[in-house]
Amino acid sequence: MKVTFLGTGTSQGVPVIGCECPVCKSVDFKNNRTRCAVMIEVDDKIIVIDIGTDFRQQMLRERVKRVDAVLITHEHKDHTGGLDDIRPFNFIQKMDMPIFARKSVCEQLKIEYNYIFKAKPYPGAPRVLLNEIENKSFEFDGIKIQPIEGLHYKLLVFGFRIGKFTYITDMNEISKKELKKIKGSEVLVINALQKEPHVSHFRLDQALAIIEEINPKKAYLTHLSHRMGLHHEIEQELPKNVQLAYDGLKINL
Repeated sequence: MKVTFLGTGTSQGVPVIGCECPVCKSVDFKNNRTRCAVMIEVDDKIIVIDIGTDFRQQMLRERVKRVDAVLITHEHKDHTGGLDDIRPFNFIQKMDMPIFARKSVCEQLKIEYNYIFKAKPYPGAPRVLLNEIENKSFEFDGIKIQPIEGLHYKLLVFGFRIGKFTYITDMNEISKKELKKIKGSEVLVINALQKEPHVSHFRLDQALAIIEEINPKKAYLTHLSHRMGLHHEIEQELPKNVQLAYDGLKINL
């Protein structure tokens, strides 16, 4: 399995024009983040988790020529706003793109992208196959995918586990029952917005506490705000098995 971090930032994590904070002014590419997303290559299939507003830029940067399926964690625009840019893959692969998401996300997509789902859509509209998923494991082309449910303030959000890799973003609460699904993961990716408390995201110490409980071989922090601080400075504060993710980072399991 190969994992590529397509984006590791948030709407508060991408460089802001005119912002004078050290992160937004930094010339270190590790501080230059696009919206949070990840690409997983497993069993000759390519699965993308989340398809935000930077999706096109991320695909071009990584020279991605194929996407076999998209998993969506929740319905916020920074995780769904790139759906229209699935069209090149429709043309190249000559197939409708399978999308896997909970019912509320599917309903939101039908509203925001109503031109896609009309009875007689415009001929050039993206072609997608919506698949409603629940909080139980499912398969895509023989690949087992286990949703991990958590709260993003009051909004239910899915993380996903594939094999010994678990990806969690946009959460501030996970129940003990859901944490059991993560245990045994060799690699855990989890959101850590900033050091200060936040109403809908784990702060740094909360993410580190979950990592300590799960005890993976390696953990990566993602969905990083510019308020977290400079990449090289924060890395020096982290445990040995924890690393800040950055756009373009690739790992092999």
